[in-house]
Amino acid sequence: MPRLIRLLPVLLLLFSSCVDTYQPDVIATPKSYFVVDGLINLRGVTTVRLSRTRSLTTATAPVEAKATVTIRDEAGTSYPLTEQAAGTYTSAALTLDASRRYQLRVRTAAGREYASDLVAGKLTPPIDRLSWAVERNGVQLYVDAHDATNNTRYYRWTYQETWQFQTPYYSEYELVNNTNTVRPRADNIQTCWRSESSTDIVLGNTARLSQDVVSKYPLLLPPGDSYRFRIKYSLLVQQYAQTAEEYAYWEKLKKNTESLGTLFDPLPTQLTGNVHGLTDPSELVVGYVGASSMSEKRLFIDRSEFPASITFLTGYEGLCQEPDTVLLPSFRFPNSLATGFTQEYLPLHVL
Repeated sequence: MPRLIRLLPVLLLLFSSCVDTYQPDVIATPKSYFVVDGLINLRGVTTVRLSRTRSLTTATAPVEAKATVTIRDEAGTSYPLTEQAAGTYTSAALTLDASRRYQLRVRTAAGREYASDLVAGKLTPPIDRLSWAVERNGVQLYVDAHDATNNTRYYRWTYQETWQFQTPYYSEYELVNNTNTVRPRADNIQTCWRSESSTDIVLGNTARLSQDVVSKYPLLLPPGDSYRFRIKYSLLVQQYAQTAEEYAYWEKLKKNTESLGTLFDPLPTQLTGNVHGLTDPSELVVGYVGASSMSEKRLFIDRSEFPASITFLTGYEGLCQEPDTVLLPSFRFPNSLATGFTQEYLPLHVL
């Protein structure tokens, strides 16, 4: 026991000592590199985003505004893009000849010029089917597609999720601003919708198959009790055909961004696209500009389609669910009340 008493101050000192955050030295780059993010849409509006790479200590990437951006085919025909927001450029709705090759050309406000390689146009086959199944580790969503001509082979998908949810409390009345007067609510603010776009890179190929058929390819796997399926859920999927070179670029980008962080993951590699500097051919440019059409399909899932035994989360677990209320004089108090509140307080929304 005396020995333990003598060790007690040492133990207290160890447990109370400070922990300093280790900040490793980061290799500084002499400049930020030009980034081109976009796809030439053969059957619709082309959207291109121009920006610069950022350091680890910078919150957002600087955009490249006031540039001149055009689509040009191998015959020399040009299609201009206009700047809709800082760094974001869009074309008119176009119908381009898929038998031609196309490139993107950029001239920045500083006068520096860039161009992508001429790439063959590819028409994307339609999405055959979107399906889903309740698996042991979540709700698996699938995509099916095929190309009867066997010309696609390389696919990329993006998606947007939209789901319906409800507020934890129902507000029956609204407070007229700067007064002690309440009135029945005219609009339903309990039912809400939220959408989120995909941030992962989803690729698939049939290069080693005799037929160009994508069968039940897994797109995403939300948790089986996710609040997204609590009422109604929608998945909107976009499909893009790619060349082998474009697919290789996106595959490398996926490995660099999604397959790093553990001891056994592959080392990151330099990402080389098909955009080059014309003013300075030695300048490193990030991005790959392909040319294809886009096909799209939507899936709806209703709560009633799930087994009754599944209990979904509400989305409010662990969050404060105390509603905003207002104290009203008794002579201004309405006759009906929202369930669960006293006669002095009402859950309200201030106008």
